[in-house]
Amino acid sequence: MSGIINRYILRETVRNFLGVTVVLMLILLGDQFARGLARAAADRIPRETVLQLMGLTTVEYLSLLVPAAFFFAVMLALGRLYRDSEMAALNACGIGAVQILRPLLWGAALAASVLAWLSFDVAPWAAAKAQDIRQEGQRQVQLTALEPGRFRSASAGRLVFYARDRDADGQLTGIFIQQRVEETVEVVTAARAEQRLSLERDENFLVLYDGVRYSGRPGSAEFRTARFEEHGIPLPVPRRSDPTRKREQMPTLSLLGTGAPEDHAELHWRLSAPVSLLILTLLAVPLGRAPPRSGRYGRLGFAVLVFIIYSNALGVGRMLLETGRVPVWLGLWWVHVAIGGVALLMLYLQDGGAWRLRARRRAA
Repeated sequence: MSGIINRYILRETVRNFLGVTVVLMLILLGDQFARGLARAAADRIPRETVLQLMGLTTVEYLSLLVPAAFFFAVMLALGRLYRDSEMAALNACGIGAVQILRPLLWGAALAASVLAWLSFDVAPWAAAKAQDIRQEGQRQVQLTALEPGRFRSASAGRLVFYARDRDADGQLTGIFIQQRVEETVEVVTAARAEQRLSLERDENFLVLYDGVRYSGRPGSAEFRTARFEEHGIPLPVPRRSDPTRKREQMPTLSLLGTGAPEDHAELHWRLSAPVSLLILTLLAVPLGRAPPRSGRYGRLGFAVLVFIIYSNALGVGRMLLETGRVPVWLGLWWVHVAIGGVALLMLYLQDGGAWRLRARRRAA
């Protein structure tokens, strides 16, 4: 009998968990997709990297969304059981909050183990990979940003480029270039041009055809004119640089043993994801209690408020840990213990009726 009830509760929770996770992920990814398109439209990143960044962002968000999704899933599952009076029937059979909690804790333990792997290993890798893609994409955009109808500048404004159009062969036409070298200004006009780019060798040349080059000093009547059939101008190539990793992007092993309060705060923050999932599961059982025939979403708003308070308390604890106001050994455990103590107290108060009912049956 207990096995059937456990499987039934787990099935309801998993179904709601998948639905809530998908909804929350779509909301967050919709915002990220809009930002990615805006950056691509502004030529800050290549358009083909938008989907890659969205995939990596999904992995980062999972470590944040899974505790909230599981918490709301338990609330929704229990809300339906109370609404349909199924929980009243279970309570009449002597099944209280502790018995309901057992299958939920098994599911939460499995989810917490996967979440720990995501938080400690996968999420930092995804964040670092996303930063590498953004930097390489910005570098590629700077190299291939020569488009007709738009002025482009490089070398801190010392080089200005403009092309009127692009012909059927892909070559730029109607070329105008102004380049400042110390006190000398060079102006080049050409009928057409093509870009010869090699990202592997960090080479970027603009080859001009059938043009004129004017060079001289502003304010002086002396200048030189040179006509050419073919003329190459080297364009600046952004250097590859080792990105400065944020602590959110550093591997977990790199944070161990450093002694820095910020590194300890990051470790406790990563650990808080699986720990908070277990504590939120304890908290969801007493919070999910509702009168029969009540609305399924009646207490969901209160659950959102509780989750916000818990998340903000963890954020405050992280800030205190980073600034050294909280000792390392205490970390964020004071937040977890406080919320967990409230959850256990609420469970005790709720399950007292079931305990008394079982005691009366034993006495009878």
